[in-house]
Amino acid sequence: MAISLHHIVIDAHDLPGLARFWAEVLGWRVLSEREREVVIGTEPGAPVGICFMPVTDVKTVKNRLHLDLTPGAGPGERDAEIERLIALGARRVDVGQTGTESWTVLADPEGNEFCVVRAKATLIG
Repeated sequence: MAISLHHIVIDAHDLPGLARFWAEVLGWRVLSEREREVVIGTEPGAPVGICFMPVTDVKTVKNRLHLDLTPGAGPGERDAEIERLIALGARRVDVGQTGTESWTVLADPEGNEFCVVRAKATLIG
């Protein structure tokens, strides 16, 4: 028996707003929008999507799980991508970095941390 990843689920206060933010970040689209669930992905048959579910409590601690995003490998692409994400509504956050990391920690409009890492090709080997 095999099992595969279906959705990554993110709790949210503003489901449509947070879904639109992440769709714009990833170049995806909203696939399904209901009162208590919004799903984004590349296309309806995509193997994995992100599902936004409602919560009433406020986020108070660092995420136990987060997304790592990789921009293109060209010169300056990482910095340009970070600036684009900030313009979309992300913000820089401090979770204890030393300043020498190969990643930058940001948070989405509801405070969920994620990282922009250097291109994957530079991490292998």
